[in-house]
Amino acid sequence: MGKNDNKDVHTMIGADAVIQGNITCQDGVAVYGKVYGDVTSEGPVRIARGGEVHGNVQASDSQIGGTVDGNVKVENRAVLGAESNLKGDLAYRKLVIEEGAQFQGHCVLAGNEPAPEPVYEAPSESEVSESDSDHHYD
Repeated sequence: MGKNDNKDVHTMIGADAVIQGNITCQDGVAVYGKVYGDVTSEGPVRIARGGEVHGNVQASDSQIGGTVDGNVKVENRAVLGAESNLKGDLAYRKLVIEEGAQFQGHCVLAGNEPAPEPVYEAPSESEVSESDSDHHYD
């Protein structure tokens, strides 16, 4: 991480910390330890080398240098660092994958996520009888 990478980060999870549960922040989060839960931020989320998130990540931007076992959804830019390991789907607007990054999942451009499959509903009895009356049998 460069000198200005932490300018929007207001919360840091230390390397010796283990969090059991979800984290929600308005500003950025840097994870050096382990989080067993979702990480949601209106700012950027940084997962440092050696950091782990076992849950989903949602943020304005993400920079992954460690491990994420879950889906990642960012509004802008996602960076998968050379030592990153992502097992989950990734939604992004801009994507950087450095050589050596490991990624298992699907990529989709943010805003182009597939719509949920429509649930088939059988026609009601009145709809079936009305459509039958349209047919004339001789």
